[in-house]
Amino acid sequence: MKILVPVDGSPFTKRMLAYLAAHDEWLGPTQQYTLLHVATPVPPRAAAVLDKATLQGYYAEESDKVFKPIRTFFKKQKIEAEFVAKTGAASDVIAAVAAKGEFDLVMMGSHGHGLLGTLVLGSTTTKVMAHCKTPVLIIR
Repeated sequence: MKILVPVDGSPFTKRMLAYLAAHDEWLGPTQQYTLLHVATPVPPRAAAVLDKATLQGYYAEESDKVFKPIRTFFKKQKIEAEFVAKTGAASDVIAAVAAKGEFDLVMMGSHGHGLLGTLVLGSTTTKVMAHCKTPVLIIR
């Protein structure tokens, strides 16, 4: 199964990884993981005064910060994974990557809201579910 795992380094990403570690059925050799980090674009006016190399370096550094502990986790679990960094509106990029990559599942962490949580999820999660044709597993 091809699984797309959007990550942002938040406690919700860590909770999702803990869920993976606690459920052996997700850690078998039949799973193929792609970890996706979507960096928020630098505002256009700020980007206009930066050279392309500096901007790309900034985006790469942001993704590396998020990926470093996740790479350690996957290495410890002895699981191969692909790491992909993109820039843009997270929900749009996640849905587009899921469709283009023909993934079987999108697995992502989300806020564990209180009473209101039955009505509203995180805005990124809600938008991914609305725009994504791929099934989405939300870990709270």
